[in-house]
Amino acid sequence: MLNRLKLLLVIVSAAGLGAGFLAPYFGMSALQHTFWGLAATVILLFLAREILTSLWRGEFGLDIVAALSMSGALYFGETLAAAVVSLMYSGGQLLENFAEARARAEMNALLGRAPTKALRYFDGQLVEVRIEKLVPGDRILVRQGEIVPVDGKVASGKALLDQSILTGESVPVYRNIGDEVLSGSSSLDTAFDVITIRPASQSTYSGIVRLVQAAQEAKAPMVRLADRFALWFLALTVLLAGGTWIVTGDHLRMLAVLVSSTPCPLILAVPVAVISGISKAARRGVLVKGGPVLETLARASVLVIDKTGTLTEGRATLVNVHTSGRRRPDEILRLAASLDQASQHVIAASVVEAAIGRGLALSIPVHAKETGGLGVEGHVNGKRVIVGGSDFVRKKLKLRAMQKPAAPPGSVIVAVAVDGHLAGYLILADALRYDAAHALAQLRKAGFKRIVLASGDQRAVVDAIAAQLDVDHIRPELLPRDKVDVVIAERANGVVLMAGDGVNDAPALAAADVGISMGVKGSPASVESADAVLLVDQLGRIAEAVEIAQRSRAIALQSVYVGLALSLGAMVAAAFGYLSVVEGALFQEAIDVAVILNALRALR
Repeated sequence: MLNRLKLLLVIVSAAGLGAGFLAPYFGMSALQHTFWGLAATVILLFLAREILTSLWRGEFGLDIVAALSMSGALYFGETLAAAVVSLMYSGGQLLENFAEARARAEMNALLGRAPTKALRYFDGQLVEVRIEKLVPGDRILVRQGEIVPVDGKVASGKALLDQSILTGESVPVYRNIGDEVLSGSSSLDTAFDVITIRPASQSTYSGIVRLVQAAQEAKAPMVRLADRFALWFLALTVLLAGGTWIVTGDHLRMLAVLVSSTPCPLILAVPVAVISGISKAARRGVLVKGGPVLETLARASVLVIDKTGTLTEGRATLVNVHTSGRRRPDEILRLAASLDQASQHVIAASVVEAAIGRGLALSIPVHAKETGGLGVEGHVNGKRVIVGGSDFVRKKLKLRAMQKPAAPPGSVIVAVAVDGHLAGYLILADALRYDAAHALAQLRKAGFKRIVLASGDQRAVVDAIAAQLDVDHIRPELLPRDKVDVVIAERANGVVLMAGDGVNDAPALAAADVGISMGVKGSPASVESADAVLLVDQLGRIAEAVEIAQRSRAIALQSVYVGLALSLGAMVAAAFGYLSVVEGALFQEAIDVAVILNALRALR
């Protein structure tokens, strides 16, 4: 609706200006100034309403300068100048709307595709319901081309999903039965069933939509600075225009100063650049919660980063297989994973995942018996297999002692016995992310002068991880409140960026100047308390977000400084008689177009 109104104002001002120029050719020379004056008056009335609305809200805008120039031109009978200024102003407003719409395109895409209904199985039939009525355990059908409405697990079929709107990755991914699917993903292939695991209000896409809405409503510090600067700029404009009139006695020079002074670089460039940066970050899988966050992120120079789930995978993964010599490593892993299929222990799940990842064909276990938290025994392919902690397996084999292999600090050692003999050991650990070292190196390049590894783990574990990374300081064995203290202490060294994923990181994320949560695996508490959310499971995107923020801020400041310098130059030139009223308006419009196009570079 607002865009249509602004387009209508452009049409009115352009029509009035054109009618005035054509009037003499149709024998209506006496109406020429009337056409110009009417067009300018319509725009001025709209502008006056906008200014009064802003003042009622307690906002002092820079549009007052444009209103002064139009009213002054009408007062002194310079209707052509008033009409030109009105066209320039209304055109600038429409251009601003276009630029903002272009900048917000990525975030609006997230909002526009939010699903509202789902097909739920009920009494053997499919019933369309609103997604708010879905509860965990409901079975729904997702058809080809549809958006997954809530988080769930594939219950039948094989899902081919486009997750680019969530993660920025254009390559489709497959999800098999039992695999989790995120709401907001698009189904690219045949229909499949999903068992919901979270209500709509707590699902991934719903959370993203809420964050996007909050980001769009926030106002950047640089934008607020422009508003505060308006009073001083208005004072300078009135002083220069009034001084010109007093010294020269020429009201046309005064008007030329006024029309050359509209500070559109501040009105337009800053919000366009900021919104462009937020939109580009969203396209790369980092959701920034508003302009203030983006502006602060651009100035960050100290990183406090959690270990588990942030620098590491956050779960036990197989790092080595030690064999006693009787069997090959892959055979030991295959037998252990086959038996572990009967266990619900988290380590058992990691063993099974490791075997499947190596392409090993698992067998069905027989007569499996699990001793809670200790281990499991049973038969696989006719062989008696025991898998569990060293003490559990030692007692089952009736051995006095077993020599454990060397393992990194914090590792989990799983013993495997086959047919009454120790076959070997599986070494599992929370492995370093493949992109951790590169991500920290990119942050160094982006200007981070200090990196602190803060973790609740024991010193030996943290030391082992830190030895593989470029960090300046480590803080192990921290409680949640201790991490907050670390963040506060590091503020003495610069603007602090905190990255984490767990519930224990939430207080520190909230305390940091900018908190980034690992949204894919992060806890709801960390996502809510963070200022930005990583939607794709790639640590390197943090560095990308920093670089996007830095570039957006630099482009905004560049547009402001260059634009204001040109505006001030035009005002001085007009004061000395080198620019007429119409020329001043045209020159100011050229400045507007230049700074907006420059601000849109933040999208690239």
